Amino acid sequence: MLRPYAEGVSNPLRSVLDEPRPSAPPARVWRDWVLLGLVAVSAALEWALRADLPLPVLSVVLTVGLAPLLLWRRTHPLAVVAAAFGVTVVVDIGLLALDAPVLDMYTMVYFLLLPYALVRWGSGREAVAGLAVIVVPAVLSLVVSWSGVGDAIGGIAVLMAAFALGWAVRSQDSARERRLEQVKSDERVLLARELHDTVAHHVSAIAVHAQAGRALAATSPSAPLEALEVIEVEASRTLAEMRAMVRVLRNETPADYAPQPGVADLERLAGPSPAGPRVEVGVSGDLAALPTAIDAAVYRIAQEAVTNALRHARNATVVDVRVAGDRSAVSLVVRDDGEPDQTAHEAGFGITGMVERALLLGGTCQAGPSPGRGWAVTATLPRQVPA
Repeated sequence: MLRPYAEGVSNPLRSVLDEPRPSAPPARVWRDWVLLGLVAVSAALEWALRADLPLPVLSVVLTVGLAPLLLWRRTHPLAVVAAAFGVTVVVDIGLLALDAPVLDMYTMVYFLLLPYALVRWGSGREAVAGLAVIVVPAVLSLVVSWSGVGDAIGGIAVLMAAFALGWAVRSQDSARERRLEQVKSDERVLLARELHDTVAHHVSAIAVHAQAGRALAATSPSAPLEALEVIEVEASRTLAEMRAMVRVLRNETPADYAPQPGVADLERLAGPSPAGPRVEVGVSGDLAALPTAIDAAVYRIAQEAVTNALRHARNATVVDVRVAGDRSAVSLVVRDDGEPDQTAHEAGFGITGMVERALLLGGTCQAGPSPGRGWAVTATLPRQVPA
């Protein structure tokens, strides 16, 4: 009778234990070195200004000596927690054995960063093990320096707040990563559908030329050879685009056979905007006979860049769209003259979609503030879909 209840309890515990570590934690950043400097300065000031500091030399040595562990709190959270809290437990037990006053240095408040980092950057098993390590010195500290129920509850609350903050930041970051992956997946599926349309077009051309070559074979001996040449070209394009489609397709969603807009449709984006800035479109160079996937990608990236500019560029008067082509590549630049809202651009996922689309087609896409003023999106795509 107790088995379903036991399974219900074990499942959440199992999910916690199986939680992997977040990917690619930063080893250390400039803020870590600033933090070490603040710890050292704070410890020195506390030593100089605090008259009631017990065992001042040992307190400062221990506080400053353990501070460098902060540099590894993201990459080795459990080891850092075990080292820092383990050393403090050993020192406290030694002081108790010698009937000496326990350490009470305010600067050691930086220890709260360690349980935060444990939950933020550690795996589920590391978090559980680290919690067990932290409980020992926490209980020992409460027993030794007992000053009432209120202080005990306050200390536990502060420690739990560090754990909760680490979990909240970790959950928010995981949710953002999932949303980014969803944007990339949606972009891949859309690109795969567009590639499906181009494959259908090429296969239709192959069938038409094969039929024409057979029908004209009796009256024009050269017709089959001409048809075979066209079929060879179309088949090569089909093979390349089929390989690209297989590489990017991620699910079984049916293809949307609606015609895809391309470079010729960029004029749709031009004109005054109700929001303020006008959109100007300029096309130059060799843009004939672009593969459908490249043609559609230029339009989609330009469309998203213009949408972002109209939405986020403050005090902009014009959004300039320039497309140029040569024998090897197509370049796209979308630039506005407004004041870029850096926070809004970073919070959105439109840039992720543009970059993903360009990368899947063998190109590049970059977005950022323009020199002087405004925001610019620059993309370069090859004229041929990579095989």
